[in-house]
Amino acid sequence: MIDCCKQAGSRVPVVVNDYAFKYIEKGRGDPVVFVHGSVSDYRTWADQMEAVSKEYRAITYSRRFHWPNREITDGEDYSMQQHVSDLDAILSPLEQPVHLIGHSYGAFICLLLAMKSPNRIRSLVLAEPPAITLFVSNSPKTSEILKLLLTRPKTAIALVKLGSRGIEPATKAIERDQVKKAVEIFGTAVLGAEAYSNLSEARMEQVYQNVIKAEFMGSGFPPLEAKKIRSIDIPTLLISGENSPKIFPLLLDRLQQLLPNARQKVIPGASHISHEDNPEGFNQNILSFIEEHRH
Repeated sequence: MIDCCKQAGSRVPVVVNDYAFKYIEKGRGDPVVFVHGSVSDYRTWADQMEAVSKEYRAITYSRRFHWPNREITDGEDYSMQQHVSDLDAILSPLEQPVHLIGHSYGAFICLLLAMKSPNRIRSLVLAEPPAITLFVSNSPKTSEILKLLLTRPKTAIALVKLGSRGIEPATKAIERDQVKKAVEIFGTAVLGAEAYSNLSEARMEQVYQNVIKAEFMGSGFPPLEAKKIRSIDIPTLLISGENSPKIFPLLLDRLQQLLPNARQKVIPGASHISHEDNPEGFNQNILSFIEEHRH
């Protein structure tokens, strides 16, 4: 389990749920735990770990099957519920509730954990969780889209755009083992063309080290019930990037309507990966929020 006596900056495995997770821990104080999104690993939080560890005990780990952990094997499922169970087990030995920060797929995991084990969390930061199952199923039928179009037309149009231009063609490309094509389609749809084209060589290497076919082909996102989200009374900060695709701020608007103790912040000049695009702005917001809910 995560040991409070580990040296600052240590990169060691922690074994939970019969799987070894590599993680980084740095600093001392109240624990702040970071959960990364898709095509990513714990390296995505480098700027946050550096800033947060000056005042807090910053912890980040690479999720199941992500670099540098053991890769997924044929027949294994990439299940979001498994990732929630993993996070729950990783937090279990900590002696106090954590400040939990998640991005994208990782933010969805954090949201699910807040419903499952709210006692584990002191404050919650959700950076653009793809919470599409607030409105439709994973593979929405035409009737679902039409219903959403009547009630929330902007959300329906943004959702169809993301699906038709991003998720669906990227999934088809990955089925044909056209990894480069799948990454380009998915990255352009989620980040925007300009932000994707500006990714550094090192960041693209991280992407390709974390392309997991089973994630595209897996069980997808579990349904979200408005009633359960309304029950989350944890102080929550919802973060979006100024230049993110329209679907993400629309999803955050709905989450803010449901969560009883939430507010939003927009990170200037940032895309979906706001913590990488504008780390100074992102860090300023999360540190202020954590300090507000420190005790």
